[in-house]
Amino acid sequence: MPDPAARDAAEEASAFSHPAVAPDASAAYGAHPDQVVDFYAPRDGRQSAPLVVALHGGAWRAPYDRQHLTPFVDFLARRGFAVANVEYRRGRGGTVAGRWPETFDDVAAALDAVPDLAASALPSADPRRIVLTGHSAGGHLALWAAARHVLPPDSPWRLPVPPALRGVVALAPIAHFARAVELDLCGGAVAELLGGEAEMKQRAPFADPSLLLPTGIATTVVQGRADLVVPEPVAEAYVEAAAEAGETVGLTLLSDVGHFPLIDPSADACAVVAEEIAQLAW
Repeated sequence: MPDPAARDAAEEASAFSHPAVAPDASAAYGAHPDQVVDFYAPRDGRQSAPLVVALHGGAWRAPYDRQHLTPFVDFLARRGFAVANVEYRRGRGGTVAGRWPETFDDVAAALDAVPDLAASALPSADPRRIVLTGHSAGGHLALWAAARHVLPPDSPWRLPVPPALRGVVALAPIAHFARAVELDLCGGAVAELLGGEAEMKQRAPFADPSLLLPTGIATTVVQGRADLVVPEPVAEAYVEAAAEAGETVGLTLLSDVGHFPLIDPSADACAVVAEEIAQLAW
């Protein structure tokens, strides 16, 4: 039986071994250098394709940017999707996770801007068929972005109506903050994202997807059962919270799969992810 830590390291090395793929177009949604979206056209040349909006992970920390997601994004483009790869402000350096409120400011602004940006930068993208996806911390942000219409009334990010999405496919998302804190995910990243432990209770209702249910948005979580980074209990806690709120969230569990194969084009798990996206997009 393989050592779990060794397998996790090998899976991470494989996912990060692919060279970055340059976009077909880029567009800014703000003045900061991180406020940018890269667009990838469907590789089959079709004139109208569903638009997948992708949010990268990396525990909301600065060293991990959108470049590591580009092989996965290119994989989706080769499957016939138009793709928007979103960058956003993360920690201010080192290992600090996220910025409050800038990380959320950026994701909200990017999602609001993407339809118009795509119309100009990537005419093949169909804004009527948008699927939101994200991996790990990006999975959290994807679930959060799809829930902005159920944010507290005094939230600056609240939408008056549900976002125009076909659905969300969240990949090993940090989707349930209380469970993530119990497991000390990513070295306390959740507390850092919210500005510190003293701020968590006050800010969690504005940021924790498990507290923003039901959304009415079709949602699927894809989770590796061998994930050591964001373990299965986090996804299960989110799905249970949804059920308690009267909403059904799909949960696709992949045996003998860890955290990184979900975004690794050379892994079978990545094809499963593409199929889950296709089921919502088409």
